Amino acid sequence: AMYSSIEADKQIMPLKEVRDLEGCGLVFIGLPIVQMGPAKEAVEFLNKHAAGRKVALFATHAAPEESPHLEKWLTPAREAASQAMVMGTFSCRGELAQTVKEAMLKSGNPQLVAWAKGDDSQGQLDETQLERARGFAREIIESQSE
Repeated sequence: AMYSSIEADKQIMPLKEVRDLEGCGLVFIGLPIVQMGPAKEAVEFLNKHAAGRKVALFATHAAPEESPHLEKWLTPAREAASQAMVMGTFSCRGELAQTVKEAMLKSGNPQLVAWAKGDDSQGQLDETQLERARGFAREIIESQSE
């Protein structure tokens, strides 16, 4: 949704395929939430490549968007991007993968089991969230031309 909203030269790539950010004026970096924090690969990417760059961070997670846990889960990404010029952040709910849900149920961790049993994330992202993502991308791009 964000990619389609950007009317400029752009490229979409998995982080593991990005060698450097030379020539990129602004980089949108996706951070899936994995095991109650940003994916390790995303944090490593930010540590290695974000310093001095304009970045927009976005995250997907299976938690309800009003979850008090989100801020704690996103903190490592913000810390990893502390040397970057963070132009904005966005997060929204996605669908919890069935394999992850099954692992949570088998984990023995009471909190993870409760979250998995209460999961109602199927069908996410919905159109409202997609439009919020498009709006975020447009706002970031527009802020660059001011």
